[in-house]
Amino acid sequence: MQKFEDAGLIHYTSTGNPRLKQFLDEMPGVHLQDIWSDIPPINAHAAERLGYPTQKPVALLERIISASSNPGDVVLDPFCGCGTTIAAAQKLGRHWIGIDITNLAIALQKYRLQDAYGLEAGRDYLVIGEPVDLASAAQLAQESRHQFEWWALSLIRAQPINPGDSSGKKGKKGADRGIDGQIVFIDDSGGKPKRIIVQVKSGHVSASIVRDLRGVIEREGAALGVLITLDPPSQPMKTEAASAGYYTSPGWGRDYPRLQILTVEGLLAGVERLDRPPAAVTFKQAQKEKTEQDAQQPGFDFE
Repeated sequence: MQKFEDAGLIHYTSTGNPRLKQFLDEMPGVHLQDIWSDIPPINAHAAERLGYPTQKPVALLERIISASSNPGDVVLDPFCGCGTTIAAAQKLGRHWIGIDITNLAIALQKYRLQDAYGLEAGRDYLVIGEPVDLASAAQLAQESRHQFEWWALSLIRAQPINPGDSSGKKGKKGADRGIDGQIVFIDDSGGKPKRIIVQVKSGHVSASIVRDLRGVIEREGAALGVLITLDPPSQPMKTEAASAGYYTSPGWGRDYPRLQILTVEGLLAGVERLDRPPAAVTFKQAQKEKTEQDAQQPGFDFE
């Protein structure tokens, strides 16, 4: 105790009781246990919540990655869902490979990487297995109608109406009332959400399809309607779409075609795009993140 006193490590309370001064940088600490109760699950109001049913807290994946790898290592998540592992690996300066069976999950991952880190598919990382041209899009439509719908909706960042079991190949059964996806936006001072309803067709399109979609727009009270089609639209289809008129945005002070037909080929080529008010709030955006280091994704040789 005299040594502690001589070293100035004794503190006396107001009642004269001696207390030993301890400093955190000199204490060994406690080893991390195998039960982690300090990371709460993602609740309905969490800032990082994206709406994916099996989303894990990013703090959990950051701890796992930090404990099991070093900066510059490659992290593999073979069931990556909405991309929490990928986001944590990017933040911690690791390279990463993510795999998932659904196009809905891949779309969410691309949105997350873009919103949080400004990363663009094809520029900063590769997406392997998605359709890249009309032929591969037709092949996806033939293999799985739901997967094709989810992928086509992602081309304009629309949210599926009936994603069902997002971990599998099948969507939710039941009537979709003529709506496959939607985009919600706010474009006035009143803050009232408005909808863009989206319908996806992989074949057999005609003017009657456009006419029916116009009826859905009226029935749902939507601001805009979009038809994404694998086949090119006929002139009667274009005429029917034009007859739907325009939606005037009070916030932006301009008109937008109320019913728009977009082709898969045009969207892939970048020559077509959805003409809408820019204030979209369809998917909750991931928070902006800073990485520990500016890690470039390495190239992988896939045959």
